[in-house]
Amino acid sequence: MRRLAVAVVSLAGLVSGCGGTGSGSDEGTPPVPCSAASATATTSVSIAGQFLPFCVRISPGATVTFTNIDYADHAVSADAGQPEAFESPLLQPGLQFTHTFAERTETVRVYCRIHPEMGAVIVVQ
Repeated sequence: MRRLAVAVVSLAGLVSGCGGTGSGSDEGTPPVPCSAASATATTSVSIAGQFLPFCVRISPGATVTFTNIDYADHAVSADAGQPEAFESPLLQPGLQFTHTFAERTETVRVYCRIHPEMGAVIVVQ
């Protein structure tokens, strides 16, 4: 039953257009433009075969908590060359990683370093 649930989550990501082309943080860019207007206002992101939500809006200085609710290990990364660069340790199922964003307006692309096709955008505004 658990494998079926994982397959459904994975298939949902494919059907919704999750993923992109390229490498690094561009791999998992959401399929639609991510802007402050389209972003979900939250400080909690779930990792379950994809980042949920894909597009997040937070205030400057806010802390985002990434929680691995998947059966597989994941790691949250934002590459150098962006407004902020960071990397979580390996997140086994049930573990969390928090990152406090700077006190400025910025857009940061994050992805799973283990599964680079998984990505999200954090809009700080």
